[in-house]
Amino acid sequence: MDPLQFAPVSRATVSEKVRDSLLESIRDGVLAPGARLPAERTLCEQFGVARTSVREAVQGLVFLGCVIKRGNRFFVAESLPDVPLGADDQRKRNVSELFEVRQVMEVAIARLAALRSSEAERAHITALAAQFGAGMGLEDFRDLDRRFHLALARACGNPTLHELYRKALDAVFDSGDFSSLLDAEDNAEAVREVIAEACLAHVRIAAGVSGGDAKAAALAAADHLGEVEKHMIARMF
Repeated sequence: MDPLQFAPVSRATVSEKVRDSLLESIRDGVLAPGARLPAERTLCEQFGVARTSVREAVQGLVFLGCVIKRGNRFFVAESLPDVPLGADDQRKRNVSELFEVRQVMEVAIARLAALRSSEAERAHITALAAQFGAGMGLEDFRDLDRRFHLALARACGNPTLHELYRKALDAVFDSGDFSSLLDAEDNAEAVREVIAEACLAHVRIAAGVSGGDAKAAALAAADHLGEVEKHMIARMF
């Protein structure tokens, strides 16, 4: 019998494609219950991807309960959970929709805040941005993040937009899909990277607003949201 082979995948959402290809082989019986997964190096060569992508894919299978770890080896679980292929895709689609709403609203809010905010509002936004730290915990970060973005919305000079954005932000923070990604133990490293990036991004947004530079504020907001979404969709399980 020819050795098990996997075709290379494109580099878009690499870890998810590797995970789904492995999961399909598991559910089709190509990788039988109890079978050891091919070595990490072998998977890297067959899929044509880096080790980080393979590790994230395997951790995703562990999270789904389809793969277990024994010592330093990974094996297909003897009893597979009832998990369809790509079961978490809907969850990530929901998160992507929330980010689309945030992109539409927050970029405009940052631009308007740079143009319309008062000196007191700019000082408050700058002070909030200064409180972010790369090593802060998730709960403290989320609380400060919420206060920072609401301060921007209040400073945009449009009460209707402020109220609409407050409701949108409530949807984000009340989202079970959003929270499940951030709270998962396997995502701890990615969450730390999100926090570290966001700390710098909030300072850039505040600087644009404080300096009255609408273009810089809007660009910083757009870049920030893009980076966070990329981490949550491509890196988290």
